Amino acid sequence: MTKGETKATFSNPGYPLVENRVQAEIMVFVRDEVGSVSRAKLTEVLGVSRSKVSNEVGRLIEAGLLVEDGLAESEGGRRSSLLSIPRGAGVVAAIDLGATSIDVALTTLGSEILSHRSEPADIRDGPRSILGRVKLLLAQLLEEQDSKAQDVLAIGIGVPGPVEQAAGVLRVPPLMPGWDRFPIRDAFAGEYAAPVFVDNDVNIMALGEHWGGVGKGVDNMLFVKVGTGIGGGIIADGRLYRGTQGCAGDIGHISVDPEGPVCTCGNLGCLEAMAGAPAIALEAERRAREGKSSVLADILAEKGELTAVDVGKAASLGDYEALNVIRRAGWIVGRVLATLVSVLNPSLIVVGGGVSQIGHSFLAEIRSAVYRRSLPLATRNLPIVLSELDQTAGVTGASVLAAEGVLQVQ
Repeated sequence: MTKGETKATFSNPGYPLVENRVQAEIMVFVRDEVGSVSRAKLTEVLGVSRSKVSNEVGRLIEAGLLVEDGLAESEGGRRSSLLSIPRGAGVVAAIDLGATSIDVALTTLGSEILSHRSEPADIRDGPRSILGRVKLLLAQLLEEQDSKAQDVLAIGIGVPGPVEQAAGVLRVPPLMPGWDRFPIRDAFAGEYAAPVFVDNDVNIMALGEHWGGVGKGVDNMLFVKVGTGIGGGIIADGRLYRGTQGCAGDIGHISVDPEGPVCTCGNLGCLEAMAGAPAIALEAERRAREGKSSVLADILAEKGELTAVDVGKAASLGDYEALNVIRRAGWIVGRVLATLVSVLNPSLIVVGGGVSQIGHSFLAEIRSAVYRRSLPLATRNLPIVLSELDQTAGVTGASVLAAEGVLQVQ
């Protein structure tokens, strides 16, 4: 918190931060603009009287949630002061848990990343171990920012499994043994008074990309994460679409081959089991053992196993078999996405996750499959691109989830 700034001090501290609908709409609009906004602009956009906007803005300034930040351009009359969200309003804790990683960040209420820490982890170690590590990393980031637990306004968490929105708990997550119905929100109650918002990791990545990445301003977008697991996040009419129980976008368990390998969910031939990082590694190992690739065989002999990253490195060296493994996975993903294009008709597809970075041919095969198998009308103006935020998409989205949640009037 910088000198001269005050922390939010509403009479109803905690959740939500705002006291009425107009205040919520003001804060959300200022956040969405990611910059300074004039009172005149707020009056125009929100459709309420100038006096109402002025009154509520004054209360938000008094609470420390807004500050005056210079003057707007003159439109012939008195120049209006600009408003922005100060860093001193407090911080948001943003957490992105993957199958093999932990990402923790502190952001402003405006979702600007202040500090970020990432490290490898195995989600199968269980909730107490993983969340214990998360809390330790969060405490370190708070110390670095000269902040305290009471400065945390909200906590957003993305997890690699299906989340029941009402309860904020995982339900039978295939990649997360020991996490079923674990009370994630309660795990932070001892250290933080802030509300905790939980969602699927791909949903928060979609939120992040829609908030500040290549999907900014796109009303209908599909975000696809390809990593250890595969999932989709759907932005429809400018909002995240979760479905009835929060399971919308769980594309990793769409059947690709009824005779295919067993998936972690127990079914056969799911997309995840055919084209996720472990599937890519296993296919490469098979080809290496069959003597089809000396490059892959050498890596396998040295390390004892292959990873999707190893396959990408082999492909970058010109290895034909590694390149074919990557192309095969991209084509399989693209076939599923072609079906989703027919159902959802998005105007943009964004591909993220670790596997998306293993070679240009992966994205090329996805594009090829989608453009070949979808109707021309649906793909005529359909870019399929890599995530712009990449490794920060998750923590950015977790911050957006938490900030919007804590500003929502119940």
